[in-house]
Amino acid sequence: MEFKHYTVMKQEAVDALECKNGLIYIDCTLGGGGHSELILNRISPDGRLIAFDIDDDAIEAASKRLEGYQNLTIVKNSYTNIKKVLHSLGIEKITGGVLFDLGASYHQFNKAERGFSFSKEAPLDMRFNQDSDFSAYDVVNDYSENELVRIFSEYGEERFSKRIAKAIIEQRKIKKIKTTTELSDLIIKCTPHVKTSIHPATRVFQAIRIEVNQELQNVKNTLNDVLDLLDVGAIISVISFHSLEDRIVKHLFKYHSQRCHCEKNQMICTCPPPKLELVNKKPITASEEEISENPPSRSAKLRIARCIN
Repeated sequence: MEFKHYTVMKQEAVDALECKNGLIYIDCTLGGGGHSELILNRISPDGRLIAFDIDDDAIEAASKRLEGYQNLTIVKNSYTNIKKVLHSLGIEKITGGVLFDLGASYHQFNKAERGFSFSKEAPLDMRFNQDSDFSAYDVVNDYSENELVRIFSEYGEERFSKRIAKAIIEQRKIKKIKTTTELSDLIIKCTPHVKTSIHPATRVFQAIRIEVNQELQNVKNTLNDVLDLLDVGAIISVISFHSLEDRIVKHLFKYHSQRCHCEKNQMICTCPPPKLELVNKKPITASEEEISENPPSRSAKLRIARCIN
């Protein structure tokens, strides 16, 4: 299958980095290489880009696309290990900026055997990192009813979480759930028909994907790690695709841009100076033109902050 990946808000996300020749930039989510290519065009010849990905298909496609750039280092590793990887490369500070595009790629969702889509018959997988031993099959077939309710509610904001979790447990007593369509059909059967354009399995599949890949915890931990790595003046640009991720980014940016976190009854402020300055208080969204070209772009939100301390 040909690798396909639409680069969401390419101009806006890279413009936000204010790319300068000679500085170090990080693309935490290489994907098809669209953001990386634009960054490289703007920082060549003396800037340097380090790009992370754990998906073999993405790395192969992006490596071909970017093979002409000498100032690019592609790392097959999770961005969650950014501190360790940059240290191994002899990089102490990110002097230019860092970009996160937190969405899964078109290729991942549409390559049937990856198991992300409820519309394609496939084993329950949903792993971004194919080297991982933990998959959607383990969540669906090993988690307790309470654990399933929790992830469906927290990560999918699914209103019928209890009903779906109970149906999964009952089905498991008869036969293990092995495929995406088995799970999708079960969800359709056990939930009431509601007039909506959203497929009944959408939120549950999102929740399982987040759990399998520990997406929310990884985002939170990595953003905190990146704050330690940013040089003064460096910029962090983050594209998120659902409210849970966006909330994490928004709260972290807000917290580190505030001057004081003291209790109201504390007489003297002992807070360190703020680490960040918000570049945009409200998130930037995709243009109507982009949304018409790539409908999933409608849910993307871009938040930008600059390191000031």
